[in-house]
Amino acid sequence: MSSIGIERVAGALGAEITGVDLRKPLDDTTYTLLRRAWLEHLVIFFRDQDLSPAQFLAFARRFGDPVEYPFVKGLDEHPEIIPVLKLAHEHINFGGVWHSDTAYLDAPPMASMLVAREIPPVGGDTLFANMYLAYETLSEGLRRTLEPLRAVNSSSKADASRTREDRMKDSGREVRKDYLAAHPVVRRHPETGRCALYVNVAHTVRFDGMTEEESAPLLDYLFRHQTRPEFGCRFRWRPGSIALWDNRCAQHNAINDYHGHRRLLHRITLAGDTPKGP
Repeated sequence: MSSIGIERVAGALGAEITGVDLRKPLDDTTYTLLRRAWLEHLVIFFRDQDLSPAQFLAFARRFGDPVEYPFVKGLDEHPEIIPVLKLAHEHINFGGVWHSDTAYLDAPPMASMLVAREIPPVGGDTLFANMYLAYETLSEGLRRTLEPLRAVNSSSKADASRTREDRMKDSGREVRKDYLAAHPVVRRHPETGRCALYVNVAHTVRFDGMTEEESAPLLDYLFRHQTRPEFGCRFRWRPGSIALWDNRCAQHNAINDYHGHRRLLHRITLAGDTPKGP
């Protein structure tokens, strides 16, 4: 255990883990340390992990239950693993907007993880933001206003944000199904007990019981507030890099600054529970 290192990458969130070979099964002591680090830092990173898809899936299963993604077809031999791919000629990337994954589901995922397979020579970093801090730095009066509210999240808004997140599972041969779910604006984390701001610009369309027009001024403020630079960190990928983040209290944004180059990562989503309020 003395060989495992945990180094913070920013003041707000994020830690890089060293001294762990994820090709090997995690013993209980190592797993407990990693989960504690993940809950404390919201997103943890690993470098130089040359995992096969089966090994990547085995690591994911140590943290939770992998589930198939609603709109993107997984690998033939491992349908829980989806390719996050941008080709050299494409200009729209996957997840290129601030969001918490699939907040429009009744039970959004607990966590997501990516392993980098092919990386452009420069660019393609991912930003992460701490939603605990986004909530805790609001005024007491605004926190009281938000705590009883619920936010309506729609998968159709992801289309308007121009991400590739909601491509059809079979490349458009099926009829599109839209998902809609209302969740607490202030979400209490089931493991840490801390409250986080749980709205995001990619999916949240309005407050429950209000119109979009009525909701827009306050939502626009929250969207700007929750991605302030001091709440975030930035991760530069290399082949074999892994990121594991907590969707219950963190958002992320894939930077689309590598046109003309191919980028491929593999992603696994872990099942979550129905969000609860404070």
